[in-house]
Amino acid sequence: MAAKMLLLALLATASSLAMASDPSPLQDFCVADKDSKVLVNGFVCKDPKVVKAEDFFFRGLDKAGDTVNKVGSNVTAVNVNQLVGLNTLGISMVRIDYAPRGLNAPHTHPRATEILTVIEGQLLVGFVTSNTDDGNRLFTKMLKKGDVFVFPQGLIHFQFNPGHTKTIAIGALSSQNPGTITIANAVFGSNPPISDDVLAKAFQVDKKTIDWLQAKF
Repeated sequence: MAAKMLLLALLATASSLAMASDPSPLQDFCVADKDSKVLVNGFVCKDPKVVKAEDFFFRGLDKAGDTVNKVGSNVTAVNVNQLVGLNTLGISMVRIDYAPRGLNAPHTHPRATEILTVIEGQLLVGFVTSNTDDGNRLFTKMLKKGDVFVFPQGLIHFQFNPGHTKTIAIGALSSQNPGTITIANAVFGSNPPISDDVLAKAFQVDKKTIDWLQAKF
């Protein structure tokens, strides 16, 4: 009996791991029908008879994003929300522009691993591991043009341009809809706000400091 229970547990674990990313397509394509009112995990397929080449096409990654903002970066995403032909294909991409000293602030992609390459300029990149008995380990690297770095799924990561010229990077992500959680925005700018009692305790600061931080978001 114990052996059978162990086997069932292993099979359940293997099944959950197999379904831990976007599901594999069961047909050539499933172009998203964004006008459908049916709610599913992803998007309902458009009738293949009305699918056009434009459903698999996106124009604009040659255009620089506006980096005149508080962090000095801009992400141009190409996921299923911009390119309906990506539905069920388990992949998407981004162009990221960084002003001098620009930052893509610490964030996570809950549904995707990201692989990033520098097209122009330089970047200081890094990610932090999940909680362990030895704390949270930081892996960081300075990238130059042509260098590639990977950020594992769900882990907090960042990119910073330490130079005095602009930087451009292209990233590929292992989901049609990776999702993004920017840590500072989520913690200090949630709606409704997280109690300042909770955040003061978590960050070991007084509530006035928390109120000041929340006011910025």
